[in-house]
Amino acid sequence: MMEIIKNFMQEEDGVTAIEYGLIAALVAVAIVVGAGALGTNLNGLFQRIANCMATPTQAVCSLVA
Repeated sequence: MMEIIKNFMQEEDGVTAIEYGLIAALVAVAIVVGAGALGTNLNGLFQRIANCMATPTQAVCSLVA
């Protein structure tokens, strides 16, 4: 009986699966956060371009560059 318990405690297959699951979850969170930040930045850029096209003055269009 002690040998079975000892072998069970040394088994690492379940731990490896859990580690892979945690890594996949962290990668998914990083992708969601990165995509959100990229979307926000792109939205701001397109808004500045739209403002420049609507009012093409030096003061407005200098914000695009």
